[in-house]
Amino acid sequence: MFEETIYRASIWVLPVIFAITLHEAAHAYVAWKLGDDTAHKRGRVTFNPIKHVDPVGTVAIPAILLMVSAPFLFGWAKPVPVRFSQLGRPRRDMVLVALAGPVSNLIQATIAAAAIHLVFLLPPSAGIWTQQTLQNALVLNVILAVFNMLPLPPLDGGRVAVGILPAPLALPLARLERFGLPILIAVIILLPLIGRQMGLQFDFFTQVVLAPSRWIIEGIARVVGLA
Repeated sequence: MFEETIYRASIWVLPVIFAITLHEAAHAYVAWKLGDDTAHKRGRVTFNPIKHVDPVGTVAIPAILLMVSAPFLFGWAKPVPVRFSQLGRPRRDMVLVALAGPVSNLIQATIAAAAIHLVFLLPPSAGIWTQQTLQNALVLNVILAVFNMLPLPPLDGGRVAVGILPAPLALPLARLERFGLPILIAVIILLPLIGRQMGLQFDFFTQVVLAPSRWIIEGIARVVGLA
């Protein structure tokens, strides 16, 4: 059992670290290029994961979930500081900065899927481990991209919505940012539990995140020529 847990952790550790930290690095890079050097001054415009790792969100929480064989993984990196007032065109650029994270995940997913074609070059034992790691990177990055595009601040999709909606709709949505995470926890975890107690099936995460993630994963697989 212990060896299985260690092996399971080993095929997830790199996908988790790179998916989360490069997501934040992409935010920092785009913000810097659009005029806000806050993250750049703090050394966050780098693809070095160490600069973005949060000891709790990037290491401890995913490790605990893996050790208890949780059916899902959850984590976060250190948020990238962005001063939207420093951007050239704040509303438009806020959308571009927000989109950078999910786009980086889709790029990572595509690279991981394409790299599976090269696994045959490795010895069998290393090839099996590498293929499982790449498959996990594909799945995790797509799910992270889709989840982050939910239109609720502080998720990236919420910031995109705030940037493109008319002011009468954008301002109330922006004010929800402080309540965003509690709302997500309630919708993703508490409502399904309450629904099951009442004999109702309400699985928001499966319907809204996993279903479109499967379509995207299948699309990427076709694009890179995977069976």
